[in-house]
Amino acid sequence: MADVRDFGAVGDGVADDTAAIEHALADGDGLLVFPRGEFRIARTITIDLARTRRTGIDGSGGTARIVMTAPGPAISIVGTHAGTADPQGVVAGIWDRERMPTVRSIEITGTHPDADGIRLEGFFQATITGVLLRHLRHGVHAVRRGRNLLVSHCHIYRNTGVGLFLDGINLHQTILASSHVSYCRLGGVRVVGGEIRNLQITGNDIEYNNNRSIGTAGAAAEPTAEIFIDCREGTIREGTIASNTIQATASPGGANIRFLGAGSGADHRAGMWTIAGNLIGSQSVNIHLSGALGFAISGNYLYSGHERTILVERSRSIALGSNVIGHNPDYGDKELSTGIRFEDCRDSSLTGLVIHDAVAGRNTVADSSPTRKEALVELVRCRRMNLSGCQIFEGTPVGLLVEDCHDTLVSGCTILDARPEPLMRTAIEWRSTPGAAPPSGSAVQCCRLQDLALPAGVTANDNIVGPPAP
Repeated sequence: MADVRDFGAVGDGVADDTAAIEHALADGDGLLVFPRGEFRIARTITIDLARTRRTGIDGSGGTARIVMTAPGPAISIVGTHAGTADPQGVVAGIWDRERMPTVRSIEITGTHPDADGIRLEGFFQATITGVLLRHLRHGVHAVRRGRNLLVSHCHIYRNTGVGLFLDGINLHQTILASSHVSYCRLGGVRVVGGEIRNLQITGNDIEYNNNRSIGTAGAAAEPTAEIFIDCREGTIREGTIASNTIQATASPGGANIRFLGAGSGADHRAGMWTIAGNLIGSQSVNIHLSGALGFAISGNYLYSGHERTILVERSRSIALGSNVIGHNPDYGDKELSTGIRFEDCRDSSLTGLVIHDAVAGRNTVADSSPTRKEALVELVRCRRMNLSGCQIFEGTPVGLLVEDCHDTLVSGCTILDARPEPLMRTAIEWRSTPGAAPPSGSAVQCCRLQDLALPAGVTANDNIVGPPAP
């Protein structure tokens, strides 16, 4: 154990302790202990694992603080692991020198606008636990290549960039758990490019990650999200977002969860994900998928999407299951209009949903944007879709819109408006736009509907049609 004060560090918040910490890193026993105090540094402390061998940082139960006064990361952990997580692919030198670099129980903050917290590269089994990262640019920034990253029991709080930033990295086996990631301007968790496999985000509070909490001039319109996965230039597969609270204040073009894939056809680069058991609300869009393939979304409560609750574009094999979509009753008549839109999608199902629109049929929260949807649930230019067992209530102006869709089945659904003065014009509006082919292979069956408007070519049978019971 190398107490940095034994190597000349002062920790009074005034002295530059950079050289003393580097001395402790070079000549200590591998565990750098920071006692209670405030340790200012003027350049990055680089832990070159091939040279320092197994290394850890301990902040004495959170009583120590590192203050980065220069651009760049306060702590940079650099390894040489170029293999996989398969034990056969980990060379002996990695186990001997570099495995499991650890940062625990310490606060890292910055006074320079480009100061970052912890940067990781070439690592194997990096472990960050009990760390407070605030007033930085990026909290944890992982680049190039790594395997087996654990971030748990951390507070990543009020940073001008990203909380956990996976930046063009080839990374497998990552877990973010039991952490508070909030008030980061460019997202709580952000993935850009790279090749990501096995990313688990579970049991966290991830909220308010947009510019409203930071107030950077001219940055309010930059789209962000609590969880922002952008793989238009990479791939991301095999992940879960489970048992989190994911909330925000609305921001222009913002979302609580956003996946951006490459596009349409066979070129889907985001997929094989589950989103389950979360509380998700209060952004422009709650869940946004674009160019995605293979998502199972179920068991969530979604609320207060200023523009849409769920927006899915150019995607395939999306199973939207038993979710509840509504409002927070604590705010009384201050409601935001909910809504689901699937556009240019195929081979997907919406099953067991319960969705209520705003009682007023529009957004009634001050400063919210006007409602632009045509129906509470919209399927537009889709193929091979199945909507079954859903409860669609108080839709405005239409309950379900199906436009230019083929091989689409609506079955066993209830679509009603029980408001004292109904605002729903029709339960189902099924239409073909000028120049589009009439629907084929489509049917509405065994539904309880207020009324419906179907074109020729859509089969309707065994439905109960009429106003709801008083």
